[in-house]
Amino acid sequence: MGLTRQIEALLFLSPDPVTADALAEATDAEPEEVQQTLAALRDGYDAEERGLVLRELAGGWVLSSHPEADEAARRLLSRPRTPPLSAAQAETLAIVAYLQPVSRPEIARIRGVNAESATQTLLERGVIEEAGRSQFGATLYRSTDLFLALFGLRSLEDLPDPSAFDPSPEVAAELKERLLAAGDARLPDSDAPTP
Repeated sequence: MGLTRQIEALLFLSPDPVTADALAEATDAEPEEVQQTLAALRDGYDAEERGLVLRELAGGWVLSSHPEADEAARRLLSRPRTPPLSAAQAETLAIVAYLQPVSRPEIARIRGVNAESATQTLLERGVIEEAGRSQFGATLYRSTDLFLALFGLRSLEDLPDPSAFDPSPEVAAELKERLLAAGDARLPDSDAPTP
């Protein structure tokens, strides 16, 4: 069996992204040859307009269905979708992604509200995981490879640059209102401004 077929078969069998080094070791091939074969496979899938795509995600390579087949696949498989992230979960996940490793008390401080429920849900979904303890004993959290795969990222360096965030006036006003409300909620009664 040729190298292309071997690599394609290994990628088909693996539920997780596979590194080029692991493929080279499994096929007894040189890493450069594996990289060339992966590039040729990816280009072949694209050129032939196939139902599969070869993607580089979470530090490895994975075969997946073409995004255009998503709706048809959902109808065929008739599986309920995982519910979308709530606003609290999305905020918590963003904080973990950008500041990791980060503790739950720090997440709560940044959000201005308790982060326990959102953190627990993200742990259950497998997009964050425990990453040790802080100097104060709080559990630290970081994102997982599943997070990278779900968001189509090769690594954390692919996260959007937050300094490039340019919200619409409506979004900016909503963010300002939420931040002011969170700040007011944290003020002790004695320090609260008087009307």
